[in-house]
Amino acid sequence: QVQLVESGGGLVQAGGSLRLSCAASGSIIRINRMGWYRQAPGKQRELVATITSGGSTNYADSVKGRFTISRDNAKNTVYLQMSSLRPEDTAVYYCNAVGLNYDKLEFDSWGRGTQVTVSS
Repeated sequence: QVQLVESGGGLVQAGGSLRLSCAASGSIIRINRMGWYRQAPGKQRELVATITSGGSTNYADSVKGRFTISRDNAKNTVYLQMSSLRPEDTAVYYCNAVGLNYDKLEFDSWGRGTQVTVSS
């Protein structure tokens, strides 16, 4: 079992910043990719950003230039620095990790989510 625990969400005014963190623990040999997704009320879950173990990143067009994803491989932790936040960034943000566990099986695990609310 692999567990992901997110932290750092909250309420912020438009133009402000927040930093999300997500720590993975459990049966982990390696994590190939970690990422952040979000789901706003009435909408489907969407990609925000991902990062590989080698540091390659991918961002949704809507957050490019405003959000930065990073990770600490030694701590199995991924971060999302969010700046210039907009009301449309309001959503539940979910952490995701894809990798290999001690049973030599691939895992694709999700956190429980953290609420980010941006007021106008």
